[in-house]
Amino acid sequence: MLVKDIMTTQVITVSTEDTVEICANLLMEHKFSGLPVLNSEGNLVGIVTEGDLIRRASRIKAPPALALLGGLIYLGNPKKFIDEIKRAMSQKAGELMSKKIITVRPDDTIEHAATLMMDHKIKRLPVVNEEGKLAGIVSRRDIMAYLYPGK
Repeated sequence: MLVKDIMTTQVITVSTEDTVEICANLLMEHKFSGLPVLNSEGNLVGIVTEGDLIRRASRIKAPPALALLGGLIYLGNPKKFIDEIKRAMSQKAGELMSKKIITVRPDDTIEHAATLMMDHKIKRLPVVNEEGKLAGIVSRRDIMAYLYPGK
């Protein structure tokens, strides 16, 4: 069976300009764990997850530093620290979203989608068509319903 046979085609999305509050409300209201983010042209550019929102509220750990001659020498990656600060202060979905998106095509097998989810420890996969436009989304629950059909 193929992804197109089990994917959800009526996908609730947000735009890069939608606020963090809109994202949180949609996730809570619909009991989703993530929302695809589209740019003004309708292209998939990211995903906002519950983890992104929770991380925004958590403490950010500064990289270890060594004070030397009136300056700081970072022992870790200061760029990663600065990126985390920017995400924590974000007000829009485009600033908060995860930009590394793993996707599948409608004609991929369900087994391929399940393997990607397990390998990357993710709960949902955006489904994109040949033009790269969002065609749907497949979730763990969709795969569970296929594997273990109930009443």
